[in-house]
Amino acid sequence: MLASVFIAVVSLALFWMAAFTLWWQMHAWRTPEVLASTRFSSPDGGEHVSFSLLLPARHEQAVLDHTIQRLLESSHADFEIIVIVGHDDPDTTAVARHAEARDPRVRVVVDTHEKKNKPKAMNTALPHCRGDVVGVFDAEDQVHPELLAHVDHAFRTTGADVVQGGVQLINFHSSWYSLRNCLEYFFWFRSRLHLHAQKGFIPLGGNTVFVRTDVLREADGWDPDCLAEDCDLGVRLSSVGKKVVVAYDSDMVTKEETPGSLMSLLKQRTRWNQGFLQVYRKKDWKQLPGFGQRLLARYTLMTPYLQAISGVIIPLNVAVALFLDVPVGIAFITFLPAVTAFVTFVFELVGLHDFGKQYGLRVRFVHYLKLVVGGPFYQVLLAGAAVRAVWREQRGRNDWELTSHVGAHLTGDDLGNDIGKGADIDPATATATGTATAPGADAATATATGTATAPGADAATEAAAVARGSREDVPA
Repeated sequence: MLASVFIAVVSLALFWMAAFTLWWQMHAWRTPEVLASTRFSSPDGGEHVSFSLLLPARHEQAVLDHTIQRLLESSHADFEIIVIVGHDDPDTTAVARHAEARDPRVRVVVDTHEKKNKPKAMNTALPHCRGDVVGVFDAEDQVHPELLAHVDHAFRTTGADVVQGGVQLINFHSSWYSLRNCLEYFFWFRSRLHLHAQKGFIPLGGNTVFVRTDVLREADGWDPDCLAEDCDLGVRLSSVGKKVVVAYDSDMVTKEETPGSLMSLLKQRTRWNQGFLQVYRKKDWKQLPGFGQRLLARYTLMTPYLQAISGVIIPLNVAVALFLDVPVGIAFITFLPAVTAFVTFVFELVGLHDFGKQYGLRVRFVHYLKLVVGGPFYQVLLAGAAVRAVWREQRGRNDWELTSHVGAHLTGDDLGNDIGKGADIDPATATATGTATAPGADAATATATGTATAPGADAATEAAAVARGSREDVPA
């Protein structure tokens, strides 16, 4: 009897957790008015905010110059780019110094910490920032040239202390798990973060985030020991009442790529989960004034614990329902989480269609099939990352695990443009060490070496794609 009661309670808890999560994911799509309010408003032509754009780069020599060039193409008139390199990373430093010599808007700051990570690098650069607002980008980002003008307008018209722009993984075609990874970002930045901003508690994203410089300095920058320094900063600023505005516009998002392997994805999710647990343990969220805010914060930051427990409980519940002699009512309750899972699958299918439509990507039947079939396996991976994060946190292991990428979000045109803009890419000496795929490219067109270029790409573009190769990025 006690076992049946326990199973029923756990099943109901899992059902309600899944239902709440689904409801929050659907926040932006509840009404046309809500969806419209999540976008940037059009700039009025005025520019009154200056920007210091931080670009942490470690072992990023293959992609750094491309990102700097994209930032320099910004239509905004008042910004500087501060590239942060390690004292023990001569290759990346050479690329950064070359860009610094070409354009006075680029400056290089050297991080001399023995143990390096992203927050330490950004804290090193913070005293050098001259702009009214500090913006953060990653070294592989594709940044829209009109983004700063929209962010400037958002600061001036809303009185925000922080503006969080959209970040979107693009290469949904690269693998079965990249589909789900892209949709996670789509739902998180397109919808979920807007709900958090509305409620007054928000774990910020790792890049395309802009903070007033005086507010950032008042907060003593980023926590150098936190594995999710972005989440931590958002929680600390929310807890002292700073205003955060979130805007997602498919034309303005910063485009990135999914991790290049399952192991990279597992390590990335482990780091994020452990970072959330660190922020939960710091208890800054307890300063939030509202009970509902604190409840949302507790639930959000405890998600790794809940995922780890769910990864164990859900298979157990299914086994109990199928193989043990329990009352019919209890057996029925154990399948309630499956109801929310089914509704979530339907919502994800619709979301994938919307994602493809917004970004002009060709979503085929096989992609919908991969999304559904891969769902349970992806949840197992997420549960495994959560278990691993809890284990690492309990053992006091907080070393950074870097995420590897291959430039899969860059098109052939992006890579070819680097050659004409001074990038250190020599097509004549390029070697086939990596891949570069165009968004929407069919994986079936890839060659035996794993390279897929945009249709119609010329020889120079193709060589540049090959030259880009594999690399590791600073944790976001």
